[in-house]
Amino acid sequence: MNFLSLFVLIPVLMLGGLFLSGTMKQIRTICATGASLLLLLAVTLTVMYLGDRHAGHTAEMLYTASAVWYTPLNIHYSVGVDGISVAMLLLSSIIVFTGIFTSWKMEVFPKEYFLWFCLLSIGVFGFFISTDLFTMFMLYEIALIPMYLLIGVWGTGKKEYAAMKLTLMLMGGSALLLIGILGIYYSSGGNTMNILEIARLSIPVALQRWFFPLTFIGFGVLGALFPFHTWSPDGHASAPTAVSMLHAGVLMKLGGYGCFRVAICLMPEAAKELSWIFILLTGISVIYGAYSAIVQTDLKYINAYSSVSHCGLVLFAILMLNQTAITGAVMQMLSHGLMTALFFALIGMIYGRTHTRDIREMGGLMKVIPFLGVCYVIAGLASLGLPGLSGFVAEMTVFVGSFQEADLFHRIMTIVACTSIVITAVYILRVVGKLLYGSIVDSHHLELTDAVWYERFAVIVLILAIAGIGLAPLWISDMIRESLGSINLNF
Repeated sequence: MNFLSLFVLIPVLMLGGLFLSGTMKQIRTICATGASLLLLLAVTLTVMYLGDRHAGHTAEMLYTASAVWYTPLNIHYSVGVDGISVAMLLLSSIIVFTGIFTSWKMEVFPKEYFLWFCLLSIGVFGFFISTDLFTMFMLYEIALIPMYLLIGVWGTGKKEYAAMKLTLMLMGGSALLLIGILGIYYSSGGNTMNILEIARLSIPVALQRWFFPLTFIGFGVLGALFPFHTWSPDGHASAPTAVSMLHAGVLMKLGGYGCFRVAICLMPEAAKELSWIFILLTGISVIYGAYSAIVQTDLKYINAYSSVSHCGLVLFAILMLNQTAITGAVMQMLSHGLMTALFFALIGMIYGRTHTRDIREMGGLMKVIPFLGVCYVIAGLASLGLPGLSGFVAEMTVFVGSFQEADLFHRIMTIVACTSIVITAVYILRVVGKLLYGSIVDSHHLELTDAVWYERFAVIVLILAIAGIGLAPLWISDMIRESLGSINLNF
């Protein structure tokens, strides 16, 4: 069996174990063991990949394997990874691992909750290792479907509305995506679904102009592309803590990854012709998301709109179609995934103690829950781009790469996107000041207890990952850049 298939097999085995489990202790043991194995597997893969890269193995994809799945349409179960895929698998394993521990005290239907959580993980990991268009699409859908129940059953607030809205909008994007994938398949001769083989063929430019918008919008809906982003704030705000972490930290990255791997790589000529349209839309996402976060009072909505802004920056950088900007986009996916997971974990922990997410009803929490307070400040500093943390490295690479484009339009849009840095600082510092400092608003908050061991463990893992990328970014940026060098986009 191929090494990469373990990323799908382990969550499948976790599902089987959960079906047979009967006690909460068994459920926790199975989930913690499976998540630990996935993290160990991702770290091992990263070390292996770096070793092969230093040995001079610069193929488009490493560790590839393929098996016939459905002969009439040439659908294969084909897998492989490059530096970008490895980075996404590492991110996913960290978020799944920490998400398990933030759900440690799940009391409402815990067995069913973790079953759907594992199914979501199967789709996510399978998507990032797939090199077959149809298999990738199928796993993409597997990742989306559990969200409806995870939010609708275990969520809070307007959870039924949020779950329905999220599902309908993402299914709409999937319909466009399916049309685009079938268009790519038949436009390339109808002989293969393999992404690597299609990339070596030449899809007629006239057809690219039709199918590029369909695939980019199809994936872009999940990446919070304006104006298809409205499902995101409601979905984030209503989801349980670990689901918000996985949703914002990983699931939204499927959108950016798919836009690059499918829309940009397979239809580069149409991307160059039509990118200006989507640069405008993503520029709006960046500024609109940041401004919307300023006026929110609910902690989850603030972070949700912040995610719209940061994920807009990912798509914005991808559309610049140069190596530096796309390297920054992938690093931004990593950085945002880690820091938004940290934010949602901390918000869930604070809500579990105060029973409110309204910043107007909180204040002075640093005095009573100092560990969570300090961690929230670190997450905020990463979000606004403090040097030494992952946000600074990612955003600087994005903006430097975007400004490399010499024409006036690209430079103006880059300057506009840069203003989001100032707006982000405004809402982050506003929230930190209101939430953590000043006088305690509710006397009951004096009785709050700080984080327990499993909460501290999950939070520390995320902070170490954020600081690790910020302090030592070269190994991961070089890994991404070399992978881009093997893709024929005339970089």
